Amino acid sequence: MTAGLPGRDRELAALRGRLAAAVAGRGRLVLVRGEAGIGKTRLAAELSRAVPDVAAVWGHCAETDGAPPFWPWHQVLRGLGVAPPAVAPADSAQDRFHAVDAVATAVLAGAGARPLLVVVDDVHWADESSLLVLRHLADRAPGVALLLVATLRDPVPEGSVARAVADLQRAPEAESVELGGLDVEDVGRQLAALGAAGAGAARVHDTTGGNPFFVREVARAVVDGTWTPGAVPGTVRDAVQARVERLAPEVGRFLRAGAVLGRRFAPTVAAAVLGVAVADVLGAADAAVAAGLLVRGGAGELRFSHSLTRDAVRASIPTGELVVLHRAAAEALEAHWAGEVEEHLPELAWHRLALAPYGEAEAAREWALRAAEASVRRLAPEEAVRLLRAAAAVPAAWPGEEAHCRARLDLARACALAADLDGSVQAAVAAADLARSAGRADLLAEAALAVEPVPDPAISAVLARLGDEALRAVDDHGDPALRARLLARRSHLAFYAGDHELTRGAAAAAVDLARGTGDDRALVAALRARHDACPGPAGRAERLALAAEMLAAADRAADPQAAVWGRLWRIDALVEVGGITRAADELAPLAADVGRVGGPVGAWHLDRVTACVAQAEGRFADAAQAAARGYERMRRIEPPSATGVFLATQWVLARHVGTSVEGLALARAWVEPPPRFRTMGRVSRAYLLLQAGAPDEAAAQFQRAGPPSTWSWPVFFVAPGSVLAVLVAIGLDRGEELAAGLVGLEPFRGEHVVGSGVSYCGPAELTLGLGALAQGRLDDAVADLEVAVASCERAGVPAFLAEAGHHLAVALTARGGPGDRDRARRLAAGSDRLVRALGMAALAGASADLVRRLGPGDGGLSPREAEVAALVAEGLANRQIAERLVISERTAGNHVAHILTKLGFTSRSQIAVWAARMSTAMSVPAHDPPPPRS
Repeated sequence: MTAGLPGRDRELAALRGRLAAAVAGRGRLVLVRGEAGIGKTRLAAELSRAVPDVAAVWGHCAETDGAPPFWPWHQVLRGLGVAPPAVAPADSAQDRFHAVDAVATAVLAGAGARPLLVVVDDVHWADESSLLVLRHLADRAPGVALLLVATLRDPVPEGSVARAVADLQRAPEAESVELGGLDVEDVGRQLAALGAAGAGAARVHDTTGGNPFFVREVARAVVDGTWTPGAVPGTVRDAVQARVERLAPEVGRFLRAGAVLGRRFAPTVAAAVLGVAVADVLGAADAAVAAGLLVRGGAGELRFSHSLTRDAVRASIPTGELVVLHRAAAEALEAHWAGEVEEHLPELAWHRLALAPYGEAEAAREWALRAAEASVRRLAPEEAVRLLRAAAAVPAAWPGEEAHCRARLDLARACALAADLDGSVQAAVAAADLARSAGRADLLAEAALAVEPVPDPAISAVLARLGDEALRAVDDHGDPALRARLLARRSHLAFYAGDHELTRGAAAAAVDLARGTGDDRALVAALRARHDACPGPAGRAERLALAAEMLAAADRAADPQAAVWGRLWRIDALVEVGGITRAADELAPLAADVGRVGGPVGAWHLDRVTACVAQAEGRFADAAQAAARGYERMRRIEPPSATGVFLATQWVLARHVGTSVEGLALARAWVEPPPRFRTMGRVSRAYLLLQAGAPDEAAAQFQRAGPPSTWSWPVFFVAPGSVLAVLVAIGLDRGEELAAGLVGLEPFRGEHVVGSGVSYCGPAELTLGLGALAQGRLDDAVADLEVAVASCERAGVPAFLAEAGHHLAVALTARGGPGDRDRARRLAAGSDRLVRALGMAALAGASADLVRRLGPGDGGLSPREAEVAALVAEGLANRQIAERLVISERTAGNHVAHILTKLGFTSRSQIAVWAARMSTAMSVPAHDPPPPRS
């Protein structure tokens, strides 16, 4: 049994095993979970007590309202002797994630070469920014000498913290240690250690459920003689209050002042709250520590022995005294933090808000608004949302509709930063109501622009209504830059709604207006809208021109975000014309701009186009890695976009290497895609299931896409969607769907199929040829696949070259015209070499089978090479071959090397076997049926 920690030997041994694994470089996250008082913190403390050669640091999450963002990580960094990184003001979710990455990087750097144990206590009280750092470190822990231990109360409070905690549990290598109550024997040991063995272990176990904190309170009551057998302590609150009442009155006052300040507090601040000298509270502090109600911390800090102890003391404070203490606390803390008030504004505001019902409403609201602004700047949007909502609930009239409207706009933006989209829309609508009442067209426009569009029809409808009203209010005589931004927003919403005519018209008007304003902010918004209005081959030239204009605007405004958009558009267009190498050359300058922007959104765009280029070049592992990295970056910010792009990369990789474990899980997880992506999502999942060898599941998923007359592809994904439909229809032998897919793809002849920098699908003729082959149109199939082979060779896309060559060989074999079989044999052999070299598992079986059925052939050898191969089969060395053929030994060696290259062999023995097969090969029927398609 662990000394001082009865009943936790198994859990402690498990944690020590995880720490040993982390020291060896196999890091992970462990969540220690259980109810309040169950011993989570004590278990973590025992783990960190004796860890030689390991840097062990703690971060405590404050349960006091208004604690600064990243607060536990500031403590961790101080423990490592590292200054917290500077946090830039937040204008977007990117800024916040950039700060998250900076804090996580500082933690890892602070450990140096030492293994690191980080304990984050009470994460259920953490701000979401701190939880994002924890998740970021958890993602990086595998392969690092880092053990993260987070203590967590069950049940977790509802809201964003609960979502963040659920996300933590999905981190790589994350696990939970659940703490339950002690058994009767361990309760008896704890009672004995506390001098209360006479209380009866079984009876105390029944009373407390084995909760160690409750057992300790019972033991203290037994020792004090105040416990009645069978009584339930809180009933813990009653037990704590009884202990406080037995102490001197000045000790109780000191404890109540501390409870208002928080679980941790400085004696100097508590003295200021009480209006006495510090020396006057030292005796009270000693008495509270002796009674086990407080514990001394570093730098003279005091903390309550348990959060339940603090709760019990605070609950005992009468209302009148509570108001006095909150007012005194606000004044004392403001003086205590002189010079650092900005950092602690939220905590001060919550003390002021507690006074709002008692005649101080206007001051409370001002403090809340000021603190909310500071919280957004300090990357704590959830805190800003709480403060702004509290300000709205203050029982006092606003000093005018404009102030009220701007507060609602601030709430809309804070909700958006906190990923509360519904709250953001509600606040924007409320702001619009106030702007309308005040007759302020500019504020109405700001309300319409406060929420970024998303592919959600209900939200889009609200934003479209607000935008149309704002446009009417601004009218042609209003601010042209503001009108251009509103038109760009209208275009963006129409894009999501599938209204291509409105998308084009509004975007064109926005660009025309923005170009005359000299306002680069308006121009950037308008160019983005116009880009969305130019899909397909017909819009490519304009998209390239827009990219150049966007890059010029980025240079003028020193705006790296605009530069990212311009470079992305260039890369997308280059891939569409098969300029894979040139697109790859653009990745480095894009990465530089993404680095200047910071945050995960730009990095996600870089990941997606990196994956697309790698996949086109046949670097499947690199593509999968980039796609997974991007998905992890983006799935917590914009889940539909992250999932859609990851799904697109998964299915196009499955075409050549089969469905991955992640792809199959994604295919089988029921997720309702946004309406504009519903067909794409369902057909993508059907293809992943088909490639995974689950045709029945694939057919069921394909059925959900509906008949072809109901299909709806997003405008930038018409060609990839048609490719998908053709591939699934071929695999499931669905003639109607196959014909519809081919019709959709026909306008893209001569093009390389790709969807907005995602999922390169090769030249359109490759899929058109496959469709013709499946329909028995062999001459059409051969013609299209010949074009595909040539196009793949020019573009430098080896996997698609292998696929096109293989299927052209299949079509030639099936057609069986003069010379078709010999040509098919050569194509099949060359394609098979590529298939094996690239590791194209999805095609390997069919490719090898085709080569085998076509027979050995001559492999494209010259007559002299065929003669040399026959001599190799006789077992002759190069010198002997040279003597037999009257050539030099070097020439003989060159012939052998050419034979190895042409046949894709690596040894002379393979040549010998091949030559033997050549000499005995039987003739093969001219019209073998095509092999099963991959």
